[in-house]
Amino acid sequence: MSEHRTASRSAADHAPAGPWVIDTRDLGRRPGSSRSYHRSVPAGSPLGVPEVIEVPSDARVELGLLLEAVVEGVLVSGTVTAPTVGECSRCLDPLSGTVEVELTELFAYPDTATSATTDEDEVSRIVDDRIDLEPVVRDAIVLALTPVPLCSEDCPGLCPDCGRRWADLDPDHGHDKIDPRWAALRERFGGTEEEK
Repeated sequence: MSEHRTASRSAADHAPAGPWVIDTRDLGRRPGSSRSYHRSVPAGSPLGVPEVIEVPSDARVELGLLLEAVVEGVLVSGTVTAPTVGECSRCLDPLSGTVEVELTELFAYPDTATSATTDEDEVSRIVDDRIDLEPVVRDAIVLALTPVPLCSEDCPGLCPDCGRRWADLDPDHGHDKIDPRWAALRERFGGTEEEK
């Protein structure tokens, strides 16, 4: 009974801790060995700029990755795809789309020259034979999102006077503007000659 418990605990210790974590023991440390991974993982929290453009928290992030053992660690490369929502920065219409990111990241073994000679934020690390993809993927997605999303490249935006979409207005749409210095006279005499 205690042997079974020890074996279960040992297996649990080496099990991936969440959908973003990959156990590299299956890959081994022999340079040149590789393995493909295809996963659909929950975003968990919004990625991007809230109310501008983001991957929503309930979205699924699709990972199509190749893990390759190299001398200094594990090289992760592949494609990350996720749906996006937001609003046009000119006309404020809702937007939806997809962000696709090409990912290439080295995860260093703890006992290598790369690990010893680089800062924590320079190179990702393999910890207990596991790699955590979440920080790398999140950073890549946020950097790939445009800070000024548009519904179309030629979106005319909003009329600055009435706030309506230029695309919905007549070509001759305009607003009469009166010089503020004449506004008091207009109020007193009920308008201009042209208006009478």
